[in-house]
Amino acid sequence: MHRRAFAAIDGSDPVGYFTKGGPVEGGDVTARYKGAIWRFADQVSADAFAANPAAYAPAFGGYCAFAASRGYLAPTTPEAWTIVDARLYLNANLRARELWLEDMPGNIAKGEANWPGILG
Repeated sequence: MHRRAFAAIDGSDPVGYFTKGGPVEGGDVTARYKGAIWRFADQVSADAFAANPAAYAPAFGGYCAFAASRGYLAPTTPEAWTIVDARLYLNANLRARELWLEDMPGNIAKGEANWPGILG
């Protein structure tokens, strides 16, 4: 039995956060990575992702960075994002992002310590 792939990060182009400075809606250009379908605004973004997906894929599997720092999973919204040390972090909403920003180094360390154990 095959698991059905889902659209990663709500169908946003992960490369767009780095090249366009924010969320960009993905289009018909897609790739599969870690069991998900990743959508891209164009072939240039898809090629960049294919060359180094770990550089563009968000931390914590695309789940909320603040939630990961607290030991649980939460979905994310494309507008609640931050890039720290060339790594994309997403959050559930803008309030969760505000809380996460209050102690980014501490929250990143806590999230890394909790990950991947919180996956179950």
